[in-house]
Amino acid sequence: MAIKIFVDQGHNPSGFNAGAEGNGLREQDITYTVGAYLADILAADDRFEVRTSRTTPEEVLGYNNTSSLRTRVEMANEWPADYFISIHVNANNNPNINGSEVYVYRTESASYYLAQNILSEIVRRVGTKDNGVRVNSSLYVLRNTDMPAVLVELAYITNTEDAQKLRDDQYQFAYGIYVGLLNYLGLPQL
Repeated sequence: MAIKIFVDQGHNPSGFNAGAEGNGLREQDITYTVGAYLADILAADDRFEVRTSRTTPEEVLGYNNTSSLRTRVEMANEWPADYFISIHVNANNNPNINGSEVYVYRTESASYYLAQNILSEIVRRVGTKDNGVRVNSSLYVLRNTDMPAVLVELAYITNTEDAQKLRDDQYQFAYGIYVGLLNYLGLPQL
C-alpha cells in the first residue's frame, strides 16, 4: 500500500498569509514550485501517493491566516495522510543569517527523525548551512496534524547566497526532501 504524503506549500500567493520577500523573490512562489517538484517526484515513485495544499500558483486557501492554516491541516487529516511536509522559506532582519532548519512539535518523535533526515539531505545536496532540527510546539500545522509533521525552512530569502540557491536550486531542494524521506523510511532510491 502506498505511503500517503501531504505536501503543504506554505503561504498564499497574495493578501492574507502571504510569505516573506527578499532579494527579488517571494516565499509563496518558491514554496509552490518546490512543493510541485516534490509532488512530481513522489508521484513518479509508486511507493507513494501525494497530495498538495495548493494545486495552482494562484490558489488561495482560507479567508484569513487561521483559516488558511486550518484548511491545510484539515486536507491532510481528512485524507488521511501518513506524513505532512510543510515547505517554507525563512527571513531575518539580519541579512547575514542563513541556512536550513526543520521545525517539529517535539523531540524523540517520528517527526523529529524524519526532520533530521530531510535536513541533512538538503544540506548535502544544496550546500546550505545546517541550523538543526528545532522544536516549536506553537506552530499551527505541527500542533493540529494527526500524523507526523515537519515544517521545512529551506533557506533564508533575506540572505544573498541563500536567495540565489532558492532561485536556482528549487528542484534540488525538492529532491533533498524526497531522499530524506526515503532515508527515514529505509527505502532505496529508484
